[in-house]
Amino acid sequence: MSGFFGAPPFACQYLVVAGGGGGGNTHGGGGGAGGYRSNAGTSGGGASSEAALSLPVAVYSIIVGAGGAAGASGSNSVFASITSLAGGRGGTYTTPAVGVTGGSGGGSAYNNGTTVSGTAGQGFGSTGSGNLGASGGGGAAQLGSAGSGSAGGNGGNGVSSSITGSAVTRAGGGGGGAGEASTAVATGGAGGGGNGSINGADNSTAGEANTGGGGGGGSYSAGGSGKAGGSGVVIFSLPTQASATFSGGVTQSSAVVGANRVYTVTATSTTSETVTIS
Repeated sequence: MSGFFGAPPFACQYLVVAGGGGGGNTHGGGGGAGGYRSNAGTSGGGASSEAALSLPVAVYSIIVGAGGAAGASGSNSVFASITSLAGGRGGTYTTPAVGVTGGSGGGSAYNNGTTVSGTAGQGFGSTGSGNLGASGGGGAAQLGSAGSGSAGGNGGNGVSSSITGSAVTRAGGGGGGAGEASTAVATGGAGGGGNGSINGADNSTAGEANTGGGGGGGSYSAGGSGKAGGSGVVIFSLPTQASATFSGGVTQSSAVVGANRVYTVTATSTTSETVTIS
C-alpha cells in the first residue's frame, strides 16, 4: 500500500525499455526491440499493465541498456525490481543465420524459416523467412514479418505510452535486409525500429536512441551491413512530495505531470548507477 498523502512508501509508475538488438549483416534479419515493461499502460507482448509498485525510502539500481552493435543483441535495462530484457540480434546469412530470442526476438536471415520467440510480457518474436528477403525483428506490440520474395520483412510495431504526459511509441523492431534484385525498403516498426537495406546499397538504418528500437538488417550486396539497435530508457513517476537523487553517472531530466514528477533517464555510464528515493 502506498503512503498517505505522499508519505512513503511512494506509489510509483514506470516504463522500462531495454536496448534493441542490432540487425544482421548480409541478407540479415532485423534486430528485435528491447523488452518493454510498464505499469502505466500496456506492456509488451500483448500484456496488460503490470501490478502497482510502492517504493520505500531506499537506494535502487538503475541501468539504461545500450543498443547492440550490428549482429549483436542489446543490453538489459533495470529499475528497482524491474528488469527488461535486451532485444535479440538479427541473423546473418553466413552464420549464425537464426535470430536470437530476447525482450523481442531478432529476425532470421535469408531463406531461414526458423521462428524466433520474444519474452512473455515484454515483446514479440519474429516469423521465419523461407524467402530471399530476411525477416523483420519483433516489436513490443507485433511480430516481425517474414520476407516476401526478395524483399525483407518489416519490423514489428512498438507500444505507445503517455507516462510523460504525451503519447510516445517505443520498442519497434528492425526491418530485414533485402535479397537479390529487390529495391523495396523493409521498414522498421513504429517506435524507433531501423529500416533494412535494399539490394545494391548499404542503407539500413540504426534503431532510434532511447526507444529500444531494433537495428535494420543488411542486404545481399557486398558490404550490406546491419546497423545497431537503439538504446533503451527508464521512465518513472513519484508524487511531488518525494525526491529522487541520482548517482553521478546518470543522465536524466524531470518534469511535473499532474500530481507527480516524472523522471526520464536516458543514459547510465556504468551498470552500478543508483537512484535514492526519499
